[in-house]
Amino acid sequence: MAFSEEMNRCVETCLSCYRTCLGTAMNHCLVTGGKHVEPTYFRLMMACAEMCRTAAHFMLINTPHHKHTCRECAEICSECAEDCERVGGMDECVAMCRACAESCRKMAG
Repeated sequence: MAFSEEMNRCVETCLSCYRTCLGTAMNHCLVTGGKHVEPTYFRLMMACAEMCRTAAHFMLINTPHHKHTCRECAEICSECAEDCERVGGMDECVAMCRACAESCRKMAG
């Protein structure tokens, strides 16, 4: 399995999404409170950040299993984007999750 330019872009997108989700959760949601820290929503943000990091890791170690992690990452990112949009005030997170979902869907092939 070759480490393609497309895979490299997906790794970067996943790592950016990881940073954005974790940073938003810890520095915006925790401070804002209310619906931003509703357990189901907050857990989804944490799951999204971790799944993005895991997907990037699987691509970096060049295992064919990255297809599975990318598929799951796309699913979680799409769900997180919808929830962030619903809660509101997190346009950067919504956009990043959507971009990551799209990139991961391609890698899952």
